[in-house]
Amino acid sequence: MIDTGNILETINMVKLYNLDIRTVTLALSLRDCIAEDVDVVCEKIYNKIQKYAKNLVEYADELADEYSIPIINKRIAVTPISFIGESCKNPDYVKIAKTLDKAAKDVGVNFIGGFSALVEKGCTKGDELLIESIPEALASTEYLCSSINLASSKAGINMDAVLKMSEIIKKAAELTKDRDGIGAAKLVVFCNVPGDNPFMAGAFCGMGEPECALNVGVSGPGVVRAAVDALDKNADMSELANKIKEIAFKITSTGELVGRKLAQRLNIPFGVIDLSLAPTPAVGDSVAGIFQAMGLEHAGAHGTTAALAMLNDAVKKGGIMASSHVGGLSGAFIPVSEDAGMIEAATNGFLTFDKLEAMTSVCSVGLDMIAIPGDTPVDTIAGIIADEMAIGMINKKTTAVRIIPACGKTVGDRISYGGLLGEAPIMPVGNLSSSDFVRRGGRIPAPIHSLNN
Repeated sequence: MIDTGNILETINMVKLYNLDIRTVTLALSLRDCIAEDVDVVCEKIYNKIQKYAKNLVEYADELADEYSIPIINKRIAVTPISFIGESCKNPDYVKIAKTLDKAAKDVGVNFIGGFSALVEKGCTKGDELLIESIPEALASTEYLCSSINLASSKAGINMDAVLKMSEIIKKAAELTKDRDGIGAAKLVVFCNVPGDNPFMAGAFCGMGEPECALNVGVSGPGVVRAAVDALDKNADMSELANKIKEIAFKITSTGELVGRKLAQRLNIPFGVIDLSLAPTPAVGDSVAGIFQAMGLEHAGAHGTTAALAMLNDAVKKGGIMASSHVGGLSGAFIPVSEDAGMIEAATNGFLTFDKLEAMTSVCSVGLDMIAIPGDTPVDTIAGIIADEMAIGMINKKTTAVRIIPACGKTVGDRISYGGLLGEAPIMPVGNLSSSDFVRRGGRIPAPIHSLNN
């Protein structure tokens, strides 16, 4: 029997509280595109993307209309390009980047991810060439996103790569300073990176993934806030957690339905549901707003980390019951520029850099879309990254840093991208030197619990 109550509830989620399928991401292996000649590699890459992704946008739009559920982004994630390009006799990673960008444009997707390398234990020659090419690649493309894994709970932290990526982040921002450093906004560094993440800028097709698969990212901060607001103000923490689990189950069920239908139409396997409360700058679509509904005056108040921990856990518990395959990042994102409540908290000084770092120990990812002064030293950026990698390594969780050194700007100024990337105030960072520490190089050893084979 059709439950009209559930139908009406879902309609309200979409119309009133910004429920959406944040992204459908086609994960595509390019391992069979390897060749000695870079021009052959580029031709193979372009043709393969055309073959598998030519109907992605059309079919996604059709499903969105059929079910009246918005599908905001259509994306592609490919095999880490460092693996693909290093077999070439004449490697040209910028040429490959431009090929990926053209393929993404021609099939109509919003972003393509996978200009990536995994260097937690060290770099191959291909990794080094790709990393050096990142600033130019991001400056000369529109749809391309890049990610580098610098650490893991098994391998430790590659401090040489941490320092190098700090330089690359600054250069990527400098080469795109006329666009508020958007190159850095499309570049993220990870600890314990997952290979089935549908969200940018970190999406790529992991080496253990199938030939292709459809991964879905579902979001609904507004829905969760509405559910929390509707609770009796005297409800205790257990009741609050249960309500969040219930709503997470319903959100995930919606994503599972749409994702499986789209995979079926594309005639490819369904991959995972990534249930992440990914906010937008739109009013009412804020993770920070959930904290206020829970009883905090604003994001950044004492208790914010505890509220985020409960939220993240409840979202995962509710989502896992609605799908056989929950993966990716799954939890709650806390990007500054992409969340209206976080932007307000940072602007008013309620949310400091140190508080954000503390929150990353329990959130879904890490320090995300944070703008800092353009003259911040490379060594300071390396220290910020090293701290975040350590949180992920010790806690056996994914952490990341997507930080934007805003060239020519300082505390009190703003960057602005519009759309999902939003805008952000320039946040102050510490002025004590990290130089002698981060320049020791080598690898911070993995913790003792890495030996749990």
